[in-house]
Amino acid sequence: MTDEADLSTEQSGARTSPRLPRTVGNPGRPERAARTPQSRPEEAVRLTDPAGVAGVSSTPAIASISTLSVRRDFLAANSGKRAPMPGFVLLVRDRQDGSPAMRIGYTVTKKIGNAVVRNRMKRRLRELARDLLPSHGIRGADHVLIGRNGGIERDYALLRTELAKALAKVMG
Repeated sequence: MTDEADLSTEQSGARTSPRLPRTVGNPGRPERAARTPQSRPEEAVRLTDPAGVAGVSSTPAIASISTLSVRRDFLAANSGKRAPMPGFVLLVRDRQDGSPAMRIGYTVTKKIGNAVVRNRMKRRLRELARDLLPSHGIRGADHVLIGRNGGIERDYALLRTELAKALAKVMG
């Protein structure tokens, strides 16, 4: 037999909230008054000039780079040119759709390591692409970087020179 039958199921009277108001809980912080929404610009501010529409700037337009996300684009890039390097493999395929935009995709398999290692490798590949693709990439092409086992331990400067070398190899 248990003693649960002797316990009261009634709740005690109204209780106050265990939380204190912010000004009481932290007297060093003043309570903020509600602010009115601030005005925002009506049109989006862009870093890239879409197809030279403005035409007024004296600096050359930065090529737009988007990320591949559909599996069939990765498979199609596999049929393009290949440049294997010790830290990664670069695949490049010309889309031949008339668009000057570059696209980039990243692949790191489970053979490389656990999720932490794979994500770290993808971050390194993303940074490499941000550094070199705008200046050395092929316009109108899909680029895919496949991480290899040695890529995570390699020096970043060495990976950067390897990517520049791979892009030159694919272009020539």
